[in-house]
Amino acid sequence: MGFLRKVVKTINGVGSDEQFLEFIESVETAVSKVLSLAMVAVIIIAVVDLGILLFKEVLNPSIANFNEVLVKLFGVFLNILIALELLENITAYLRKHVIQVELVIVTSLIAVSRKLIILDLQKVDGSELIGLSLAILTLAISYWIIRLSEPSAH
Repeated sequence: MGFLRKVVKTINGVGSDEQFLEFIESVETAVSKVLSLAMVAVIIIAVVDLGILLFKEVLNPSIANFNEVLVKLFGVFLNILIALELLENITAYLRKHVIQVELVIVTSLIAVSRKLIILDLQKVDGSELIGLSLAILTLAISYWIIRLSEPSAH
C-alpha cells in the first residue's frame, strides 16, 4: 500500500487538474491517430484482398457453387465497410473529442447484419438466429430513438 500512496502523491503533486487532463487528452489523441493509421492499413489490405478474391473467382471457370462465392465476397465487402465505419468513428472523435453514439450504432448494425448475411443456415440453431434478430431489432430501435432525439442534426 505504501507504493500506491507514493504514486498517488506523485500524481497529485505533478500539477493542476487542468494540466493532468490536458496530458490525458493528448494521450487519447495520440492513440486515436495511431489507431487511424492502423485502420487505414487494414482497409488497404482488405481492399487488395477483395480485389484478389474477385480476380480469382471471376477467372475460375468452374464455379461449382456461385452462392458460396457470393456470400464470401459479401463478407469481405462488409468487412471493409465495417472498417470504414470504425475509421469514421475514430476520425469523428479526433474532430470533436466526443464519441458519436449514432456512428457506433450504425457500425454495430452493419456488423450484426454482416453476420446474418454470411450465416450458414445449415450450421446454426434457432437460438442463434433469435439472438441475432434481437440484436438487430435493439440496435435499430436505438438508432431510431437517437434520430428522433436530434431531428435538426439530420
